Amino acid sequence: MTVNDLPIVAFFKHLLDPFIIWSMLILTAWLYDEDFTSYYLVLVIITFFVSTYIYERILIYRNWRKGRLFAYMRDTVVGWLMIITILVFLGYATKFHNQFSPQVLLTWFIVTPLMLIASHITVRSIVTNLYNKGKLRSAIVIGANENSLAFIRHIAELPFLLISYQGFFDERSSSRIAGNFGSQSDEPADLAAATAVSRPDDFGSRLGGLDDVVPYIQKHNTEMVFISLPMSSQPRIQKLMDELPDTTSSIYFLPDIYIFDLMQARFEYIGDTPVVAMNESPFIGVDGVVKSISDFILAVLIIILLSPVMACIALAVKFTSPGPVIFKQRRYGLNGEEIIVYKFRSMTVTEDGATIQQAKQNDQRLTKIGGFLRRTSLDELPQFFNVLEGKMSIVGPRPHAVAHNELYRKLIKGYMLRHMAKPGITGWAQVNGWRGETDVLEKMKARIEHDLYYLKNWSIWLDLWIIFKTVWIVLRKDNAY
Repeated sequence: MTVNDLPIVAFFKHLLDPFIIWSMLILTAWLYDEDFTSYYLVLVIITFFVSTYIYERILIYRNWRKGRLFAYMRDTVVGWLMIITILVFLGYATKFHNQFSPQVLLTWFIVTPLMLIASHITVRSIVTNLYNKGKLRSAIVIGANENSLAFIRHIAELPFLLISYQGFFDERSSSRIAGNFGSQSDEPADLAAATAVSRPDDFGSRLGGLDDVVPYIQKHNTEMVFISLPMSSQPRIQKLMDELPDTTSSIYFLPDIYIFDLMQARFEYIGDTPVVAMNESPFIGVDGVVKSISDFILAVLIIILLSPVMACIALAVKFTSPGPVIFKQRRYGLNGEEIIVYKFRSMTVTEDGATIQQAKQNDQRLTKIGGFLRRTSLDELPQFFNVLEGKMSIVGPRPHAVAHNELYRKLIKGYMLRHMAKPGITGWAQVNGWRGETDVLEKMKARIEHDLYYLKNWSIWLDLWIIFKTVWIVLRKDNAY
């Protein structure tokens, strides 16, 4: 169990939520005098796996934990609608929908999210009561550094972790601790703001040095110990690990790798060997399959719906300027491999060399309809065929020309991490205003920051939200030239 996956949240995920979903279906069938056949049992099993996956992906438990009740209720309803959509699709695809009573299903669909919300709010009131009565797990931290400070603040922000932080242990004097933090002037602004301490009081009560840890735990029956020492302090860590088993405390290690800006950092197993994933693509395993299937289905539907529009655009491009209808350009795809990306040609030139000039406002290279195609993003429609080829995704970091990649990878730290996913037709950067010309380096840095945020926080719900925002932005305004 991780600290984030506290017992109450685990209770929701593994017991309460499944029980409510199942019991509501059984109760609804009973109210309508419907026999609970084996088909209903199959429905229960499928719903369990689908609901567990979706509710974890849209982070409703995180919103509950942080006290964002409105966000939690919104995500619960949205998640349930996604579950219903999947169940209805499976029902009609397998022709099993005729085995269920429409009244039972409709009532179940309506009542279940209301009961889920009511149950979570009830549990929340119980947890609040426990918190107010001081029914908390006592905790100490060993080591005063950026990592432990971030963790201490995390505990303070999330009272529903039910952890009572008692203080910290460190061998260094208070002046040395404060001096170490004050000397780090080369940190990024956001990290410096988060860790700018001038005194060790920001860590709470100083409880002593490392030799005082075990006596303190034995005297106060401390329940949780969090070790936040640098990996270079292996002898001290080993000494602690030899002594702490003489107590009944649960021991956790806060690895200092998390002071770096990592993507998908987590512990994994390669066979039986534990490893730390520092930078890993979010689209591996089941997530990769879900992403690929959703891309394929959406791409097929969009191509079918928009095929008359694409045919008209192709004819317009052909008859308004000489040259090919489709512009093919080399871009970097998944894992930095070159791919060919399709677009309706919007310029009189087809640049794909070592240097490429980005489109500008009132660019003289635009064809008669080129400006319109670019402003409305209609020139991107052929890229849905790239999605069918498996070279692109509907949502992901936008692909840049190879020439631009070779330039910016030398100027922006972490630039190539965006290629740990398939490039997208639209992306998080584009719907947040970072679309179009990047005439200064800061604009490209902002785009990359948004791309990496997407990779760190990906979910199907985020993909759907980006698609919705893309359509909305295209209909209202644009900054592409």
